[in-house]
Amino acid sequence: VYDLVGWHSELYIDSMHLPDIEETILSLPAVSIDHLGLSKEGLPYLLRLVDKGVHVKATGFSRVDLNVQDALKEIYQANPDALMFGTDLPSTRAPKRFTSEDIQLVQDTFDETAANKIFYQNAKEWYRK
Repeated sequence: VYDLVGWHSELYIDSMHLPDIEETILSLPAVSIDHLGLSKEGLPYLLRLVDKGVHVKATGFSRVDLNVQDALKEIYQANPDALMFGTDLPSTRAPKRFTSEDIQLVQDTFDETAANKIFYQNAKEWYRK
């Protein structure tokens, strides 16, 4: 679908399972992983892919089993162009729906330049590929 219409592949997957499909992921032209990869256990695998250009959506903070602030920092450090904020609305299956506190968490974690990349610039670049 990337070659036909420019769509990327979006994965809702616990990052602890990424090693099983890493080769396939890296063969795809554009991939994003939802909800910070969901688990602390899989974060090292996620970071390895982020370093190779895979994007990560900072969404659904109540869905994850990790420290959100720490994960945000590690992903941004691995690749400042990879992290994209989202609301996860309508959040129908999330334990807690999106609130402005999610935005505040990102603003409290990063300086203005980094926050601009996460909230706006990275997604703008990603979706205009």
